[in-house]
Amino acid sequence: MKPVLMLALGAALVALAAGPAAAHTRSTSYSTWEIDGRDVRVRFRIPQLELTRLPWGIVSPPHLPEPLSRYLPDALRLEAEGEACTLAGGPRALASPPERALLEWELKCPGQGALTLTSNLLREVAPSHLHFARVKKLDGSVVERVLTKAQRSWLLPSGNGDEVIEPEGSGILEYVRVGVEHIISGYDHLVFLLGLLLLARRAREVVTIVTGFTVAHSLTLALAALGRVQPEAGAVEALIGLSIALIAAENGWLLSGRGRALPTAVVGVLLAMAAAAAFGLGSIPLQTLLGLALFSACYFALLERLDAPMGLRAAIAFCFGLVHGFGFAGVLMDISLPQGRLLPALLGFNVGVELGQLAIIAALWPVLRAITHIYEGRFQRLVVEVGTAAVCGLGIFWMVERAYGA
Repeated sequence: MKPVLMLALGAALVALAAGPAAAHTRSTSYSTWEIDGRDVRVRFRIPQLELTRLPWGIVSPPHLPEPLSRYLPDALRLEAEGEACTLAGGPRALASPPERALLEWELKCPGQGALTLTSNLLREVAPSHLHFARVKKLDGSVVERVLTKAQRSWLLPSGNGDEVIEPEGSGILEYVRVGVEHIISGYDHLVFLLGLLLLARRAREVVTIVTGFTVAHSLTLALAALGRVQPEAGAVEALIGLSIALIAAENGWLLSGRGRALPTAVVGVLLAMAAAAAFGLGSIPLQTLLGLALFSACYFALLERLDAPMGLRAAIAFCFGLVHGFGFAGVLMDISLPQGRLLPALLGFNVGVELGQLAIIAALWPVLRAITHIYEGRFQRLVVEVGTAAVCGLGIFWMVERAYGA
């Protein structure tokens, strides 16, 4: 079967087989706790998509499903010396952007002593769920902690009595762990790297590609997390899917002999998406799609002139790595950390992403290389073609679901 036909068939099969659950990539939620003596006010934020994991549906203010109103205070449990704090008001659904749910409730805590916050949110359906909790201290400063499967509880200030316990926020090592978990559960980023590595033949090529990707996503991760750039999250997620599909299309083109049909089709699809965007369809801006169409035309024309395209692939890894960096930044942007806490969190998170990424590549690359030596390399082309088709299918599905999904 010709590589282009394999690419089209495999992409169609993977896209058709993918279900709605594939849209779930990283599971997160956020809360802010204001403690005044034994009275506590809670504000809770969660993507509506995360609520679809539960059987009660999404939140449409002011409506709040009754089972969800009972579930949240119990799953995000506050206790005083082992005794649960009781609801004093709410939960209430507050006005928020349609893609997010914002809820508020009040608690009354009994007795004296320190408070302990425990998160069991989505434990049954998303064991790797990350909950970012923030506490506003008596002096007005803020401290935050990441609650994970490995560490679900956090000791908060007592807010009462002579001894005040200062809550210990997440340190740099904790954010390293969050970064590792983030990249391991970030299937779209990993599929993008796989698409880049499928045609690599030497360790030097792998290092060059990974370096380009790393430098780029580190740059945009920092810019976004520090608030210098504020991209539209929906457009970024759709562009990540599109970047995966384009890399796979390039692989298929290189395997098929560099004909004109595939570049023409890619540019045509991008122009069609741009036309749809002009009528308000999709989350990717018109200017971005026109720029991608021009970029793709120039990129394929340049590749056609090169005998060894791997050097140029480092450039494409850098370009699309800028987009993926905005995707990585989503977690830190949503926490809204104060400047003094943001820099250590940013450093730790980025180091964790890199460590996780390198660990996966170190495990994957020897396997890909071993395949090239099986039966004198007779299975290599088949594996690359099938892998490319699967990558393309996933990229198309993610792009369509994120850009045009409800």
